[in-house]
Amino acid sequence: MPLYEHIYLARQDISAQQAEALTAQFKNTIATLGGTVSKVEYWGVKSLAYRIKKNRKAHFTLLNIDAPPSAIAEMERQESLNEDVLRILTIRVEELEEGPSAQLRKRDDDGERGERGDRGDRRPPRGDRGERGDRPERRPRRDEAPRSEEETI
Repeated sequence: MPLYEHIYLARQDISAQQAEALTAQFKNTIATLGGTVSKVEYWGVKSLAYRIKKNRKAHFTLLNIDAPPSAIAEMERQESLNEDVLRILTIRVEELEEGPSAQLRKRDDDGERGERGDRGDRRPPRGDRGERGDRPERRPRRDEAPRSEEETI
């Protein structure tokens, strides 16, 4: 049977449990029509590049599917009828990716850096910079008159 990667975006208004219920419904459709879902990844709520049906964010879910084309067509038909599903994308692939997808690996990399994305102690010291020393005094702006020696003291 052909292999597919399927991603669907669900409205931001629904809860994570409702998004999981949608995933279970689509998995059931695939299983009923003779296919299997080997991996399900819920990527969470992410910002969209542009508004889709008045939504700025969406729940992202990835499914790795091994199923006949008729099962994929039926699942896509059900998704198009569901008002909570904003967009779908199904791609036929030669082989399914093992382990976490690039999105989950990216999230893990971000988690290692800390909350604000700082690099921690991994940044090398800046030995090429010399001491700052004394700073020159402030230059006057164009709209202000230059200061005389007496005013600066």
